[in-house]
Amino acid sequence: MEQKITPPWTKGLIISLVLVVFGLAVYFTGQQQNRALGSVQFVLLVAGLIIGCIGFAKQMNGNVSFGNVFAHGFKITAGVIVIMVIYTVIASKFLFPEMVDQAMAQARTEMEKKGNLTDEQITQGIELGRKFFIPFAIGGIILMFGIIGAIGSLIGAAVAKKNPNYNPLEQ
Repeated sequence: MEQKITPPWTKGLIISLVLVVFGLAVYFTGQQQNRALGSVQFVLLVAGLIIGCIGFAKQMNGNVSFGNVFAHGFKITAGVIVIMVIYTVIASKFLFPEMVDQAMAQARTEMEKKGNLTDEQITQGIELGRKFFIPFAIGGIILMFGIIGAIGSLIGAAVAKKNPNYNPLEQ
């Protein structure tokens, strides 16, 4: 009997749920501005991808190539990106609309600290940021999760155990 392969979207869903729970914990503890905690989500993503890639290679009994495992890992990344974009839109529009206000207040504080902008320029910048918050958030998620996902998939493909006698052209 052939072993059933766990699809990448299932792994992406699990990783996304972990990231959402982590994000909610950070939000409810008021640690959104803690940059170290912001980096933890990328560590969780890379760890999930490595585990997913290793699991894929095991399910295939090592009969995979580096490219097969990398592609599987990047498919997981694509699923995570889609789910996180949907979650971010829902969270910022409906669940936690005050999140945008908090981000803009933090941006205003940082702009005022620098002291190289007038109050009018800061206000214009904040209004522009508020207007384009969702597109910037979506772009940031796609870019950062895509880059980190590619790195995690590369690491996962490199450490996954592969059968040295496997030749994909024989299939």
